[in-house]
Amino acid sequence: MPAVVVSGSGENQEFEGRITAYVIVCVIIAAFGGLMFGYDIGISGGVTSMDDFLKKFFPAVFEKKHHALENNYCKYDNQFLQLFTSCLYLAALIASFVASKVCSKYGRKLTMQIASIFFIIGVILTAGGINIEMIIFGRIFLGFGVGFANQAVPLFLSEIAPPNLRGALNISFQLFITIGILVSNLINYFTTNVHPHGWRISLGIAGVPALMLCLGSILICETPTSLIERHKVEEGRKVLRKIRGVENVDDEFDSIIHACEMAKQVKDPFRKLMKPVSRPQLVISICLQIFQQFTGINAIMFYAPVLFQTVGFGNDAALLSSVITGLVNVFSTVVSIYVVDRAGRRILLLEACVQMFISQVIIGIILFKELKTTGDNLSKGEAIFVVISVCTFVMGFAWSWGPLGWLIPSEIFPLETRSAGFAFAVSTNMLFTFIIGQAFLSMLCQMQAGIFFFFAAWVIIMGAFTWFLLPETKGVPVDAMVDKVWKQHWFWRSFMIEDDRPDVKVV
Repeated sequence: MPAVVVSGSGENQEFEGRITAYVIVCVIIAAFGGLMFGYDIGISGGVTSMDDFLKKFFPAVFEKKHHALENNYCKYDNQFLQLFTSCLYLAALIASFVASKVCSKYGRKLTMQIASIFFIIGVILTAGGINIEMIIFGRIFLGFGVGFANQAVPLFLSEIAPPNLRGALNISFQLFITIGILVSNLINYFTTNVHPHGWRISLGIAGVPALMLCLGSILICETPTSLIERHKVEEGRKVLRKIRGVENVDDEFDSIIHACEMAKQVKDPFRKLMKPVSRPQLVISICLQIFQQFTGINAIMFYAPVLFQTVGFGNDAALLSSVITGLVNVFSTVVSIYVVDRAGRRILLLEACVQMFISQVIIGIILFKELKTTGDNLSKGEAIFVVISVCTFVMGFAWSWGPLGWLIPSEIFPLETRSAGFAFAVSTNMLFTFIIGQAFLSMLCQMQAGIFFFFAAWVIIMGAFTWFLLPETKGVPVDAMVDKVWKQHWFWRSFMIEDDRPDVKVV
């Protein structure tokens, strides 16, 4: 299993070093993996609302969309159309298990290079697609890229950054995902009127960040942790000096050596995860990923242009509305970076539950009362209010369940099960992203406005889970998590009786 050296706070040791220009360059290059992921999330919704794309690959959907008596909720209901979007995440789920082994055996740098190659192949197949099979195979290759990038990039960022910046950089990966979504919305807005190949331009531009990641990953270094883990000890020390900008790196170097040695002692981290002592972290990590998807966020981000067309916007206006929600997503994630270590995790999650619940209910009520299955769409004022409610929903998600769904699992596992535990989190996220992506348009058709009440009900469950079962981890050193968090919690402390963990020092 890969060794991961994570900096906590408060009681943890401070190491010498500074943020260097080289580290900044490495972080920017690696972050193109997040940008690619975000672009892939956002681009599909805009492309699947373009008439030229629908006419070529989904003529039945095109006819239904423009039929005089079309069902407003069912105009885009097509399993192959949903498969175009969701197959990426099923491929990412499968690839993540392979990527974990590659990342451990061959390093973070090579794993990112492999991800970029998958991205490039996927872009070629989708942008040059001539039939539905070709574009779906292209999306599958893009999914392989996502699986490899999501495994390597967060590890790379956490290991290359100075310890006091690791938390912020963790959420910065989510920030680059939101930027990718915004960029895709802007591209879709400008290419929707480029006939007949605007959709090819939208899909093809994804090759730019993929190429940047491919070429840039040649320039960056491997992380010291990965080098030391693979027995390249002196090379690891040399790289550590380079990225820290100081000669004296002995303390941090020793801590990495120690972490790698302790990680090697755990022969089967997945079996360790099945023990009661690992139950709190495992349950919370898996539930956070499930809840993250059942907020309805990816359904809205995937299909925002489709959703806005459903309530009555024209194609251009729908794409412009998606750009607005993309901007809200980016700036709200920046808020999270600033607030998370000040206000704490729980308060952000609970506040967002209230905000998202109200937004979902308002959208559901407006659509239930005003948008019938056939006939006229919403009035302009009502449609604008729906967009405002969607933005309010996205805002709440982007400073809470979005970034914290990844941050909390990365900080609650002890070292010996951290990589295995995080793999469970990633695979769970991809599985339920696939399920929601594949089912949303059919759910919208069958449940109509009720789908927003469905997601609102899940938000209530999420809030209750957070209130009763999710302890605050702000300011708690990673190595003190068991004693200061789990053994003090009214419910989870009963699982800590068999705490047989080795004395692991995590810095």
